[in-house]
Amino acid sequence: MAKISIFFTILNNPKKIDMNYLNEIILSSEITWETALIRLLFSFIVGTIIGIEREAHNQPAGLRTHVLICIGATLIMLLSIYIPQTFTSLQVADPGRIAAQVVSGIGFLGAGAILRFGADVKGLTTAASIWTIAAVGLAIGAGMYVVSAIAVLAILFALTIMDVFEKRIFKERFLKKVVLMVKKKNSDINIYKTLFKEMDVKVTSSGFERNISEATDKLTFIVGITRKTEIQELANKIESNEGVVSISIEVIM
Repeated sequence: MAKISIFFTILNNPKKIDMNYLNEIILSSEITWETALIRLLFSFIVGTIIGIEREAHNQPAGLRTHVLICIGATLIMLLSIYIPQTFTSLQVADPGRIAAQVVSGIGFLGAGAILRFGADVKGLTTAASIWTIAAVGLAIGAGMYVVSAIAVLAILFALTIMDVFEKRIFKERFLKKVVLMVKKKNSDINIYKTLFKEMDVKVTSSGFERNISEATDKLTFIVGITRKTEIQELANKIESNEGVVSISIEVIM
């Protein structure tokens, strides 16, 4: 009762904070309501930081999802430690058994963040951040504040700084299907591969189809284009080649 009265005195008057008492709570290995509160609050802050970053990038798993995952993982770890401390008569009391289920179970939630848009797959980074924030929550629940803080800094670095670096070094491309109907005497596929290369369009695969009874050949290309590539400009460039009868550029479904 004395600890509870001291704690509420601190809440009512922050100027009277007893640093020794606060330090004792933070470093305590025993799970009490005070240590649980501190760890859950820290978990909430960490989940909020990562969640805001994901929300800013319009990801399916954003602020609330990361906060709930981090708090939930922390609570599970607190429970894992609390049970063997409280029920000492239990013959088997491994604190890691309950927490271990988070590592495998969080994968199902992460899978829900992975979305497929045509041939493009989105959400893998968010799925990884979900799994990682669960691990951070477990670490907070175990009282590993410094380790958790370092992990959060590393996660933020990977999601922000490395994201900018990755986009500058490795251009993001979107797959398109380009179908050309070209007169037989002008159906040299290498001409169009050279054209795509000049326009910074990456050819992933190509196909050739000829019908003897027709005057045109069908050329099919699966290409990767950047955000800067204008579809209309690409079509005009292709059209400028002699013998092109029709052009079709579509999203791969």
